[in-house]
Amino acid sequence: MDNKEYQRVILKLSGEALAGEHKVGIDPLTVRLIAEEIKEAYNTGIQLGIIVGGGNIWRGKSASELGMERASADYMGMLATVMNALALQNALEAIGVATRAMTSISMEAVAEPYIRRRAIRHLEKGRIVIFGGGTGNPFFSTDTTAALRAAEIGADAILMAKNGVDGVYDADPKVDPNAKKYEELTFLELVNRNLKVMDSTAATLCMDNNIDVVVFNMNTKGNIKKAVEGQKIGTTVKGR
Repeated sequence: MDNKEYQRVILKLSGEALAGEHKVGIDPLTVRLIAEEIKEAYNTGIQLGIIVGGGNIWRGKSASELGMERASADYMGMLATVMNALALQNALEAIGVATRAMTSISMEAVAEPYIRRRAIRHLEKGRIVIFGGGTGNPFFSTDTTAALRAAEIGADAILMAKNGVDGVYDADPKVDPNAKKYEELTFLELVNRNLKVMDSTAATLCMDNNIDVVVFNMNTKGNIKKAVEGQKIGTTVKGR
């Protein structure tokens, strides 16, 4: 694939990325470092939306597996993503980046309600938009949220920033030294080979809406900017 610069993207961050070495909770220093990396990418002129998970605070699926009612567990996870969105918004604004947090769950005192046309307007005005609250419905992951928001706002790609993982492999490289890294895949290959990049609902949404997915290691300095610019890092799952 030829290098290309995307015009509008969704950056997908795991909640664990905000926890740093603590593994749980929110580490302000780590959030600040991530914000600085995002600012470098933003300064290229990209229109940038961000989805952040909530796994550093709460994992609805894990709680459900331990006997908690699934919908309640998922709603708690959505609230965790809002907390992370506010932490990231604060860090970005502290370094001079205009940012708006929007949430799919109504809480006007905390963040703007998610309205698709308003989100697009913020992006057009050069603001980063952080989408909290998941899809607003239980039983959907933040991967699916990223795919849904990308489709709604007309994003070219989803940039999946991973902790210490530099792409998609045919086996676990930590276990199998002969694991092969893919540079490019199609969504059909992703599903047929059962590669755990994103859940099947998210993959189908991306495939149906011609959205690229770039999987890369966010722990390498400058990688978010490189991904925005379309440089060949990690693995690209082609939506076209």
